[in-house]
Amino acid sequence: MALIDRVQSDMTAAIKSGDQARLDALRMIKAALMKHKVDTMKPLDEAAELQILNTIIKQRREAAEMFRRGNRPELAEKEENELRIVESYMPAAPSEEEIEAAVASAISETGVTSLKQMGVVMKAAQARLAGKRVDGKALSDRVRAKLSGLAGAAADHAS
Repeated sequence: MALIDRVQSDMTAAIKSGDQARLDALRMIKAALMKHKVDTMKPLDEAAELQILNTIIKQRREAAEMFRRGNRPELAEKEENELRIVESYMPAAPSEEEIEAAVASAISETGVTSLKQMGVVMKAAQARLAGKRVDGKALSDRVRAKLSGLAGAAADHAS
């Protein structure tokens, strides 16, 4: 079942159950999916759906963080509740071992040892984790740490 159809049927269930918070979040998801469909004039594929959901998740996290800093916990909680609903439509997140393995194989495959070429490793690691819910910032931090470790080890061997 396509994501937009799943969201539509869940919206109907939320209306029937009177769950306004869930309904609002589902409407937001549907609006984002429809906007993308209209803007691109193409049917949605799984990659586009994941990208849209990731964008919504990132927006909700940032908004919740801003509300917490602005001493507005009730609004932060609303954003976090929407975040949980959106995340329920995402595929499973990779395990720590899967992320480690993807980063390690991306580094060995690309032969990169410098932080300057981090983008190449990121692209390869993301390709290995395709179809899974990957937090780009966490992956970036992991790649940066690995490459820093490699650069440090190379410097030790050189001296």
